[in-house]
Amino acid sequence: MLITNEKQADDYYQALLKRKPSYVGIFFVGVKTTSIFCIATCRARKPKRENVAFYTHFKDAMDAGFRPCKICRPTENANEAPHEVQMAMDLVRDCTKAKITDQQLVEAGIRPIFLRRWFNQHYGMTFQTFQRMYRINYAFKELKSGKTATNTALDSGYDSLSGFGYTFKKLLGHSPSLNMENSVILIDRLTTPIGPMFVCATEKGICLLEFVDRRMLESEFEDLQKRLKATIITGENQHTKQLKQELEAYFSGARKNFTVPLQTPGTDFQNQVWQALGTIPYGETASYQEQAIRLNNPKAVRAVARANGMNRIAIIIPCHRVIGKDGSLTGYAGGLERKRWLLDHEKAHS
Repeated sequence: MLITNEKQADDYYQALLKRKPSYVGIFFVGVKTTSIFCIATCRARKPKRENVAFYTHFKDAMDAGFRPCKICRPTENANEAPHEVQMAMDLVRDCTKAKITDQQLVEAGIRPIFLRRWFNQHYGMTFQTFQRMYRINYAFKELKSGKTATNTALDSGYDSLSGFGYTFKKLLGHSPSLNMENSVILIDRLTTPIGPMFVCATEKGICLLEFVDRRMLESEFEDLQKRLKATIITGENQHTKQLKQELEAYFSGARKNFTVPLQTPGTDFQNQVWQALGTIPYGETASYQEQAIRLNNPKAVRAVARANGMNRIAIIIPCHRVIGKDGSLTGYAGGLERKRWLLDHEKAHS
């Protein structure tokens, strides 16, 4: 849909000038002088305001005669990882017992240099580190099942026990023979119509779901590891897979409630607030005051707001449904435009 509201278009233009990542997927900008369209974070030279039009979906921009920008690649980077990256990630997930070499990548039609650049930019790690974490996650499960360190090392593709032990200790903080009762937090990246997200899960359930551009995300990771006494490594489990399926259905308008198990370390009061968020019906909103009343503590508005802001599991625990007493949108860690998008999405499918 073409954006006809001038104020909204002006806001989008400012986001384009500042390359705000929280607007990725919120709008697509068509440049009339070049007939190309881009996402908010495009590095190309910025057009004049009178030469642009904004659309809510890249298909709308294409229908209007614009073609994808070769710099920001809007049809790839707004929602999904590029095809080559997805292929490489599938190779790793399907082969947790051996290292994927550059030669294997080339044979699969994947450019190693492109892959390394993408991982550094979008994951904050190298592709090799991503691989090592997946292999160590597999090894961790094998060791917990009673398998010996030597057999696990060999089955995980390591040539020596010492090399396996060094990598295991570097990533998990202890040797393969110690503290196996401890758990790990598995982190994975997923894509949504309003930008990429990180998902973290333990054996008990999902413990984090945040947009990758959330402020202070690294501090949030550190706090989560301390609270759960676990180390974050790349990987996925049954909860991660279930979450992805349910989120896909949610964004398509086919799901209104989530059933994936959650793990929410926090104070008793915080958990009460987060549970109360789940009682706000799909497609509706509530104020902080109303939330405090639901908790039988009408004077705790500020405390409720703070607890709401501490929610680590976006969308599933629907803090986006809380608005100001006067009906205005209030702070949202993923950005107010994403909050507006989520509310509009739910109203359209109620």
